[in-house]
Amino acid sequence: MEHRATFTRMEDSTAADWKAIGGEFRQFASKLPDRVISHLRLLENDYGGFPVDRYTHCLQTATRALKDGRDEEYVVCALLHDIGDTLGSYNHADIGATILQPFVSEENHWMVKHHAIFQGYYFFEHIGLNRDLRDNFKSHPAYERTAEFCAVYDNPAFDPQGEALPLSEFEPMLQRVMAQPRQSLYKAATVLKTPEHTA
Repeated sequence: MEHRATFTRMEDSTAADWKAIGGEFRQFASKLPDRVISHLRLLENDYGGFPVDRYTHCLQTATRALKDGRDEEYVVCALLHDIGDTLGSYNHADIGATILQPFVSEENHWMVKHHAIFQGYYFFEHIGLNRDLRDNFKSHPAYERTAEFCAVYDNPAFDPQGEALPLSEFEPMLQRVMAQPRQSLYKAATVLKTPEHTA
């Protein structure tokens, strides 16, 4: 890192400081897909009592979505829907949704954020919860989309004999989906934009 800001209190920062920070940010942000992939690999060999490890479950879910002809954004959501398992033991869906939020549609973000509740339809009665908890969201426009995601892709993706394409199959999609945020608090900040987006 050649340039660093000089302030010790953010209120004393200058435009020059933020130019230096912006230059570093652009490089760091461009590697986000690589960091996401590295984190996803942490799920490998993490079974948590399930028939397949969490990594294989994510690959199977994404494979099923891809084979079914879903678009790249949807497939990436399927791939990353459980990436929060390592750090979000009690709210894994929130973490996956937060990672995806800047890059995906509102309906796909909602689907990932709420998939844990909808997936509960298939097992909540075994752990003392209401399997129909998802019905609290019946009026939401993404209700059917999320129910379908769980029924068709998430729910059946625990098969030790199931097809799971390698991560390399999905990496280019992830790179494209995360190439540029659709929405972000910082999207309008010129100092943080890549040079081709500052004109």
